[in-house]
Amino acid sequence: MSFDKALVAGKLRRWETYLKHYRLPDWEQIPDLGLYMEQVIVLLRQYLDYLPPELKDEEFITAAAINNYVRTKIMPEPIKKRYYRIHIAYLLVICTMKQGLSIALIQKLLPAGLPEDQVRTIYDSYAERHALAASFFIETVRGVAGPILDHEETTPFSTGRTEELIISAAIIGGLSRLLAEKLMLLADKDLATGGTIEKLPGK
Repeated sequence: MSFDKALVAGKLRRWETYLKHYRLPDWEQIPDLGLYMEQVIVLLRQYLDYLPPELKDEEFITAAAINNYVRTKIMPEPIKKRYYRIHIAYLLVICTMKQGLSIALIQKLLPAGLPEDQVRTIYDSYAERHALAASFFIETVRGVAGPILDHEETTPFSTGRTEELIISAAIIGGLSRLLAEKLMLLADKDLATGGTIEKLPGK
């Protein structure tokens, strides 16, 4: 493989600019009007517009996927085929986390059937953490890709080769998912006594 350094640097800078300004919608910004499935899909594609145009997959969220989340009780059922704020909040969390955690583990973090005020508390915290993680990610990429971006923010992990940047991103992604899964296995366990610990409010 061969890469044009200027092209790669330009793409990285544009995506960095996008991520700096990207935010999940505030709770009150999520419609609570009772949307039909096709309207929900259009809305989610607007909210989760992560990818550059050439990488967008129009099928990253589908009616079949949403129906499966409902059928397997990963999220609440729609009310008379209409989806409200609480449903869309569940879908935003599911869609943004499923690259890093299995659906089964996401369900443990955000169980279906929670009262709306509890879902709002969890969602608000999640949206804030999402923004902080995006900022941390931007700084990590700047450090790793310093020589590609022609700036002085470098680390021993930095590389000027796009192939190595791709490999680094894949390794970091895999290790991050492994860490999240390992921590999830500790839920309800007290390692000192072998017993269980009380769940925190809202967990």
